[in-house]
Amino acid sequence: MSEIVEPMIHEDRLPGEESKLSPQPEWEPRYPGSGRLQDKVAIVTGGDSGIGRATAVLFAREGAKVAIVYLCEHEDAEKTVAACKDEGAEAIAIAADLGYPKMCDRVIAEVTEKFGGIDVLVNNAGEQHPDDDIRDITEEQLKRTFQSNIFSMFYLTQAARSHLRKGAAIINCTSVTMYKGSANLLDYSATKGAITAFTRSLSQNLVGEGIRVNAVAPGPIWTPLNPFGGQPPEDIPDFGKDTPMGRPGQPNEVAPAFLFLACDDSSYMTGQVLHPNGGYVVGG
Repeated sequence: MSEIVEPMIHEDRLPGEESKLSPQPEWEPRYPGSGRLQDKVAIVTGGDSGIGRATAVLFAREGAKVAIVYLCEHEDAEKTVAACKDEGAEAIAIAADLGYPKMCDRVIAEVTEKFGGIDVLVNNAGEQHPDDDIRDITEEQLKRTFQSNIFSMFYLTQAARSHLRKGAAIINCTSVTMYKGSANLLDYSATKGAITAFTRSLSQNLVGEGIRVNAVAPGPIWTPLNPFGGQPPEDIPDFGKDTPMGRPGQPNEVAPAFLFLACDDSSYMTGQVLHPNGGYVVGG
């Protein structure tokens, strides 16, 4: 069983290569590990770069065995796996388009064959495409954005469900755009609203099984997603400057929120959303 598997599709620009991004995002964990995920098995989607990479490596530092799932950026994925192994963790990377149920079934089969189970599922993968006019959003784009951002979470959670036992945690990545809106990310923001509703509903569905479901709603974070097509090029120099903190966040400023929700520190939380967003005050 290989660590890198060819994906179903390749998009020309998205999700973008972190190795080509300047300045480079800060993804390295800031603090020593304390074993909060010791011997746990974690899946992190969109784990090749950005928030996913920072989360995967932080989980590895905390003792988890990590499987990252990514679309097509092999070099970035290999770097993430190497960084996890440098933390002393077992790690694999699986290329897959999670918008297809059979791909999700294959991912779960490969992870459970390698590691024997699943304790933490991080649904982080997604895409966005800016449009100033709703009439410019094509049917193909609308379907693809929903397929990548919310259908994939349903499919992967469905595939993983039989392997999730009492004490397991699911963490979904929503967005500040769900709460404050975004004039040029209409379809993306709509999917993030769906993700928040999915999180709250799934938490009620699984609470009796001892499985917690929470979410993280990042603000503008410096990852490949935006400069490689997720925002208009002319907006990139001012990206994140409209936050109260006056700057974009870094991936390693978001990853600890995922860690908190993955480990027993958050044992009395389910159906909740954390907001590493640079100071925006939004409804919970």
